Amino acid sequence: MRGEGNPTEVARKLRRDQTSVETKVWNHLRDRQLDGHKFRRQEPILGYIVDFVCHERRIIVELDGGQHADSALDARRDAMLHQAGFRTLRFWNNEVSENLDGVVQTIKSALDAAALSPTLSPGGRGSDGGR
Repeated sequence: MRGEGNPTEVARKLRRDQTSVETKVWNHLRDRQLDGHKFRRQEPILGYIVDFVCHERRIIVELDGGQHADSALDARRDAMLHQAGFRTLRFWNNEVSENLDGVVQTIKSALDAAALSPTLSPGGRGSDGGR
């Protein structure tokens, strides 16, 4: 989402207000728990606040909890991030709640693929993209 005002302040507020689903994912990504890759949360990138980002592998993880309800806006945003060298993985909140292990495995696979390929494929839904 485009932040109003200072992106760093907006990111701090989002960190304070994160949902239980964001907390579940963060617990798997933080402190180098995901195969030694460092993720940051609520990071401002290109004027957008992304949920989680691994700068080393240029992977962004986004969770859809009502903030990204507009698929056309998501596509424009993902294309802009892709042009900047990032790959966006997007998961629905219920997908995280029902299959956290699968979500984490998808993220791991994307990290591995990013290590093997200097060019990233355009972002899409993390797994099947269903709700």
